[in-house]
Amino acid sequence: MSKGLSLWFAASSILLLMACSVSISYNGWVAVLLGILAILNIGWGFVVKARKNRLQQPDHR
Repeated sequence: MSKGLSLWFAASSILLLMACSVSISYNGWVAVLLGILAILNIGWGFVVKARKNRLQQPDHR
């Protein structure tokens, strides 16, 4: 994965988790939603990384 894409996933995950932590004191449901979005964003980053690594392997079919 490129450095720019890695930075994007890291920064967006941090921002989502920060928004989640701030929203805990205001609305629990919004905090849960932001927490789920952060987890999905982190997982999506791993999926993108795995796909890019799989495509770069020489024995890819």
